[in-house]
Amino acid sequence: MCGNLEAEGSACFWEVDFPAVVKRKRQVIAGSEELKRALGDRADYDGSGCSVLLSEDYKLLGVDIGDIAALDSALDGAGLRWNCPTLVLAEVVLCYMDPTRSTDVIGWAARRFPHSRFVLYEQFSPCDPFGQVMMNHFVSLNSALRSVAAYQRLEDQERRFLQEGWEKCRVLDMNEFSALCIPDLEKMRIESLEPFDEFEELHLKCSHYFILAASRGTLADCTALRPLCDTYIEFSVLPAPEFCGSLPVNPLTTSVRGLRRFGHRSCSVSSQVIISAGGFGEGDGKHRRLDDIHLLLRKDEAWGREMNTGQWDGRLLHSLTPLTGGHVLVLGGRFSPSRPANGAHILQYDEETQSVKMTPRDLHPELHRWRHTATEVSLHGQRYVFVFGGRSVPPAALREDGLFLQVEELRWVQVRVLGTAPPWCHSHSCSGWKGGAVISGGLLKSGLPTGSIYILHPRQTHFEWEKLETSPPLTPRYAHTSHVIGDRLLLVGGVWIHRRGVPGLAVVDLKTGQVSEFQLNTASLTWPLMLHGHSSVLLQDSKQIVILGGGGTCFSFGTHLNAQPVVVDLSSAPSHAVPLGLGADGPAGLTSVPMSSS
Repeated sequence: MCGNLEAEGSACFWEVDFPAVVKRKRQVIAGSEELKRALGDRADYDGSGCSVLLSEDYKLLGVDIGDIAALDSALDGAGLRWNCPTLVLAEVVLCYMDPTRSTDVIGWAARRFPHSRFVLYEQFSPCDPFGQVMMNHFVSLNSALRSVAAYQRLEDQERRFLQEGWEKCRVLDMNEFSALCIPDLEKMRIESLEPFDEFEELHLKCSHYFILAASRGTLADCTALRPLCDTYIEFSVLPAPEFCGSLPVNPLTTSVRGLRRFGHRSCSVSSQVIISAGGFGEGDGKHRRLDDIHLLLRKDEAWGREMNTGQWDGRLLHSLTPLTGGHVLVLGGRFSPSRPANGAHILQYDEETQSVKMTPRDLHPELHRWRHTATEVSLHGQRYVFVFGGRSVPPAALREDGLFLQVEELRWVQVRVLGTAPPWCHSHSCSGWKGGAVISGGLLKSGLPTGSIYILHPRQTHFEWEKLETSPPLTPRYAHTSHVIGDRLLLVGGVWIHRRGVPGLAVVDLKTGQVSEFQLNTASLTWPLMLHGHSSVLLQDSKQIVILGGGGTCFSFGTHLNAQPVVVDLSSAPSHAVPLGLGADGPAGLTSVPMSSS
């Protein structure tokens, strides 16, 4: 497609598509009085292998753009004025073509339109887990993305255009484009259209689509894809962090099927039992909100047995907090982005019957939020559940400094907290540490992730916030899970916004702020491992992290679910990064071995 500025104040739109498609479009136009009036006088014919509809400011041509000679002849015969300033727009077109033929189109456009701008919108980054899901989706539609494998990086696309004769070229992935080039008022308008809560899938999709603007002649003098403000510094695409090595990931067992879900929550109630509740996934042969409590049981060191028990109410994105004494507290969650869940539940596992008793509890006031965290903390022997962040209806109902729920009576209380609290966020993670809590990452009000870490310390008479400065700076992320071993914070998976790699396992020293990033080696898996929408449990006795569930529903590529739980082996991590034998503050009696740098 192209827009041709034929005279001052006059533009003509030229649309090129396959002949069969153009024929159907002409039939639609012929059947619409409104479209016929809009086009006015027109010529409509088939000839020389080209289906054509011509009106004063709209031209529709049926020709295969991969046939450069036929394309050039058809445009020339229809009266295109090549020297006029021209915008060439290819929206998810070239990627379906053989790479050589699509590159020929780019070079032809540079030669034939001396004053022009070529705008390209399509996919890239095919090899990470989301990229594999994307590529497989189009293969299943018999429309493979042929050029994407040849031009996997944005730098490859930029180089391609410059080599084909374009004078200037600028390319942004769609996360960059949204942050830098869309006014805040327009973002607010879009967000107000309907309730939205699929942030992970949005950011992942936007990190796999790009917009490119290449220019020639007089149009090269005007910079394309300019940021709204030269001083706009809130958003920047960071390079992928330097990884210290990789950690092996292996299937936990091939027999577990009930954890193909996301948006659930999990915790261990003993060294032999992991509880998972809620979420969206496979149930009764279809995708739906799940109404079960899932039990994963270990016997003779093997996690091969599962059970479904209890009647869950269908909420997801809630919190599941193990309490001292063995009970588990359920808070918040939602049924839809505009319908939060009410009330709390106490879960109690019965070892003899291998069942879970769920007791509803009222809260006053109710906790109308989801994507929050709830962590047990203590001060002077008094136990509280510290609730922070999340989403709510309306958003103003959220308090940035957190809430405290007194555990014994499950009532909200005021607790003195000093220091600067973390900024409001959701989809962060929180782990208990030395009677307090550690909050990491999250998605801010701006819609961008943060790499901040805040520690809630218990003092003699109060709690106090400390912001931990990390080195190197922790790559911003959200939708991850976290655990603490000794004085080390372990961050598992999540979503970050930059062009290469996916989050694996980050280790943060809570005393020094030193950060070590590890890739996860998934060579043993036969399917792409999604590290968002998941839950994870630290098995302290075996130096492993179990990742349960994960995935999401993409509005373009459908629902994708991790096939089975997997295990991350921590024993191969360097002892300075993950010290696994730390006595009282961590799992005792564990050893570590040097890790390969592969």
